[in-house]
Amino acid sequence: MSNSSQAMEWLIWSGAFVSLLGVAGLIWCVVFALRARRAGMDDAALRAKLQKAMAMNLGALVVSTLGLMMVVLGIFLR
Repeated sequence: MSNSSQAMEWLIWSGAFVSLLGVAGLIWCVVFALRARRAGMDDAALRAKLQKAMAMNLGALVVSTLGLMMVVLGIFLR
């Protein structure tokens, strides 16, 4: 196995790990939002909590997308 092939394999596996971190973040956002809805808060407090969850959701989606891009790049360059 050549050195560049090992680097691309590293890129694929690290991209898969980053993508899984993003997916875990998305799952955390769903759980966070469901707990906030079940807490029985008033409308303003619930809206503030869900805005925080939405920001975290967007961040997790970006992380997951970057991980998938790393995987695809590693496969193409392999």
